Amino acid sequence: MNDIVNLTRRSFLKGSAGLAGALVLGFHLSERAWGQDEIPGKVELNAFLTIAADGAITVYVKHSEMGQGILTSIPMLIAEEMDADWSKVSALPGDARAEFAHTEWGIQATGGSSSTRSSYEQMRKVGATAKAMLLQAAAARSKLGVDQLRSENGAVIGPEAGQRWSYGELAADAAKLAPPEAVALKERKAFKLIGTAQHRLDGREKVTGTAGFGVDVKLPGLLSARVLHAPMFGASVKKFDAKRAMAIKGVRHVVQIPSGIAVVGDHWWAAKQGVDALDVEWELGAAAEFSSESQRKEMDALLAGDGASAKAVGDTVAALKAAKHPIEAEFDFPYLSHAPLEPMNATADVREDGVTVWAPTQFQTFDQMAAAKVAGVTQDKVVLHTTLLGGGFGRRANPASDFVSEAVAISKAVKAPVKLIWSREDDIKGGYYRPRTRVSASLALDGDGKPSALRVKVASQSIMAGTPFAGDLEKTGIDPTQVEGLDNWPYATPNLAVSYHRVKAAVPVLWWRSVGHTFSAYVKEMLIDEAATRAKADPIDYRIGLLGEHPRQVALLKKLKEASGWGKAGAGRHQGVAIHESFGTLVGEVVEITLKGKQLTLHKLTAVVDCGSVVNPDTVKAQIMGGSLMGLSAALGEAVTFKDGKVVQGNFDTYPILRFSQAPAVEVHILESGAAMGGVGEPGTPPAAPALANAIAKASGKRLYTLPLDLASLES
Repeated sequence: MNDIVNLTRRSFLKGSAGLAGALVLGFHLSERAWGQDEIPGKVELNAFLTIAADGAITVYVKHSEMGQGILTSIPMLIAEEMDADWSKVSALPGDARAEFAHTEWGIQATGGSSSTRSSYEQMRKVGATAKAMLLQAAAARSKLGVDQLRSENGAVIGPEAGQRWSYGELAADAAKLAPPEAVALKERKAFKLIGTAQHRLDGREKVTGTAGFGVDVKLPGLLSARVLHAPMFGASVKKFDAKRAMAIKGVRHVVQIPSGIAVVGDHWWAAKQGVDALDVEWELGAAAEFSSESQRKEMDALLAGDGASAKAVGDTVAALKAAKHPIEAEFDFPYLSHAPLEPMNATADVREDGVTVWAPTQFQTFDQMAAAKVAGVTQDKVVLHTTLLGGGFGRRANPASDFVSEAVAISKAVKAPVKLIWSREDDIKGGYYRPRTRVSASLALDGDGKPSALRVKVASQSIMAGTPFAGDLEKTGIDPTQVEGLDNWPYATPNLAVSYHRVKAAVPVLWWRSVGHTFSAYVKEMLIDEAATRAKADPIDYRIGLLGEHPRQVALLKKLKEASGWGKAGAGRHQGVAIHESFGTLVGEVVEITLKGKQLTLHKLTAVVDCGSVVNPDTVKAQIMGGSLMGLSAALGEAVTFKDGKVVQGNFDTYPILRFSQAPAVEVHILESGAAMGGVGEPGTPPAAPALANAIAKASGKRLYTLPLDLASLES
């Protein structure tokens, strides 16, 4: 069984006592993440790593591991600068603490494809600082000068034979030293680890089922809970009867919390059955009138007017009036559920002396603050342990801290440790979503078939509204996440206008893998592909001709053309292309298909990625592969719709995700340009859907502007 260590108050005190006497640059609350014992005799050299007597190095990673490989790439940065023995390096998720704040955002968080690039220099300095302290300790022990010593493979080496001191031998002495104020970092040509393919440090635990995810947490006296939420957003409890629920064997408590009614039992099945047995009368309110169709009409009315200007170059109005046959397109993108494999969960233990939380979270700081508020304690009284995440995609980066707040509220009410688990249906029917977006676009072409003017109107809810990230939203009327990828339109177009039309709805929205780029790439690449068709030009060559000011994109397209065998698809096969920049990274993709009537077969997806510099090539390839398949999944079947105020979908039977049998072979090529490092967690997603849709257009002669793709309409 996945038996995570019982992180009790006693074990916490035991772990902290073991650090007495060491110079602690930061104080961590981490324990082993997947059922292993604490390492005896370890020394905390700085806030991010400990060294055991046998030389084993444990790195505490401040970002959340949700499959993107951060538990490997961050230790690689530290180990490189330390000259550590990589075979002795392991990693654990870091708990909530101020020292683990994101270098750009000031809070501890994981998102925006930013973990490695934001930590790149910081973590290398951590490693270099540790090495400098170890060298100084060796110098003091040997009576040699630091300049006479060198570091290699987890040890300090002296000038004479036999002068070798392992890091484990030196750690205790090094921890007593003051860290240097400045350290020199290696030149790129000296790297031995960075840039090489490495197996994931958490791979064995995940394959063997011993890795510790949130749902694996076990504690003495732990109860399980499920919450019954309102059947529609904006509704509230009018009254309820718990008699039938309490009659279920194993049900201990039924308590009302701000977000619904919680049933607490000896195990989750009892809590699940208890929720199903509740008798509740709801105050529905105006939300009962909401539907996907009513929202469409509201959004179209907004698009008919003037929105907030996000980008204005030249005179787009005049240029469009002068155009004879502009490309006109109306796009519709549905709400999307994140649907991570591990359901939403958190474990909380609220006591008189403080709160302990175990959570698969992307937002440690916000969750810690929320837990403190719900429990009625100060933030320093909340210990938050980060577990592994069984997928995140933005859902676990919620400023509202919904699942953590619920767990804390329930534990406080029943005065016992509680593990809250949402069912799949709970999240799909009552979670957070990528906003529904409608886009109206007009693209005019000049006499040479090149873009002369583009007007894009975007209607969607704001993700930033009501969050600490709202910025100037109310002042400007623009949510930058909803125009990203369009307000920096890369193709040479002398007249450009992008506007944002804010939609108001009770549906809670949140960033979804690649955020606004999920739809902006589709709009951009569908329009430019149609322009190439009208110009009777090769789609890749046409793009290259418009990207003179973007040499990296030109280089990537040329590599993609070669790698994909562009124009050389077999008989009956068709190819579509798309390229997009997001999170500092360029990704181009070619999808090769067969289309017979409405029967679609995806044969191959070829991707080329330029993320600047690379730490672990295997991680880059895996993330582009996973991101592109997620983009295809959304294109082919995913949608959350509303009728009579309620979400229609409930589980993977009605919210279908891409199956193995549908997935194409995926081939990823890395084009290392040496540019500033970009992210890789999200950029693979945006180009996938438009590349597929462009292949379908090539095969059928029809362009589909609504997602998910309605293949049946191709026969009409």
